[in-house]
Amino acid sequence: MPSPFTVAMTGQSLIHRDVRTCQDPGFLQIVDILKKADVAFTNFEGTILGRHGGSPMKGSYFGHSDPFVLDALKQIGFNTLALSNNHAFDLGPPGVMSTLEEVRLHGFLHAGIGLDRDHAATPGAAAFGGRHIALVAMDAGPGPRNMYAENASNRRPSRPGVNQLDVTRIFEADQAIFDMLETIQATFQSSQLERANYAQPDDPRVLDNDNEVDFYGTIFRRSNANRRVVAIDPESAAKQLTAIAKASASGQFVIAYLHHHHWEPNWRDVPDWVREFAHACIDAGAHAFVSHGTPVLQPIEIYKRAPVFFGLGNFFFHTEKGETEWSSPDVWKSVVATCIFDPAGSLKIDLLPIVLGGEQIEELDFHQRHVPIAASGKTGEKIIDELAKNSAEFGTLIERDGCLGRIHVV
Repeated sequence: MPSPFTVAMTGQSLIHRDVRTCQDPGFLQIVDILKKADVAFTNFEGTILGRHGGSPMKGSYFGHSDPFVLDALKQIGFNTLALSNNHAFDLGPPGVMSTLEEVRLHGFLHAGIGLDRDHAATPGAAAFGGRHIALVAMDAGPGPRNMYAENASNRRPSRPGVNQLDVTRIFEADQAIFDMLETIQATFQSSQLERANYAQPDDPRVLDNDNEVDFYGTIFRRSNANRRVVAIDPESAAKQLTAIAKASASGQFVIAYLHHHHWEPNWRDVPDWVREFAHACIDAGAHAFVSHGTPVLQPIEIYKRAPVFFGLGNFFFHTEKGETEWSSPDVWKSVVATCIFDPAGSLKIDLLPIVLGGEQIEELDFHQRHVPIAASGKTGEKIIDELAKNSAEFGTLIERDGCLGRIHVV
């Protein structure tokens, strides 16, 4: 009888430092889990400065890594990388080309960036643990249009970049606010040409002139209430779902990955559009869905017997000295989720709580929290208990055994 197939899922890896020399037992416990899994997955949150060079494409949130970080990820057990995220284009097209070159040399299963749009959208494929694996990885922004891969067209060459799930953020505004915005626009007489100038490198959106206003780059729509809406472009979603369906139909075990920064005011909350899209990915044939971007741990759902990780937070999160944005303790806590798929159809998920930098994180500056450490005692229990409480709202039962969490789907 075939043996169970295991997939270890972790938070995102924003890694700039060499972690291979760390001998902390709590870190080595995590390494052991990754090395034993058939698939050990993370999102490489970055771009490689390699032989193709590149130039910074953004301001203070710019970051790149040297190729040795891939050696480190490989040595500690990772074999599968999503590459679609907001840092993938930080060095522009040359960084995309160097990253592709280096992950291939290191033998990772990878997806999410490419030399053009078709290439970036192509699922990565490899064989692990006697199974054929496919990875479909995409990014939903927000980000400038020029970070996303494009095919060649008339008088336009192709552009290396990120595989895009095209979404639009719109603010719905009641009559009073909408009238105020229109008055401001009329006062300053913004022309179509001016809108085009300020939209660069994007093109200005085509508006419903009766019900929408482009307020210097942000779209407001006339409504009865005030709220933010994130809408997925149907054609863009269909392309991603078709790739998932084709891979699944060919017998591959499909992992669907989404990166985005369209966070809710409470970072722990799952946006409705993400949940709907995750379900659509499973309906199309994905066997697991995982997301990053929101820098905290979010709930887990089991949908049609498939695990849905709405947000696994951080695994490596290497910040620079002086950064103060990441003071919330939640940024530094997560789990390693080991999914055990039994040939008979059952699913078991083991959840190991972790703390980046170890449990005494208040003694460390952010930039000193180099590696995740398995959490023990009350810290580990609290991570699992909070995850269980939040996941219960999605119908997921997480049982705690000491510091470990467990999900059983029979």
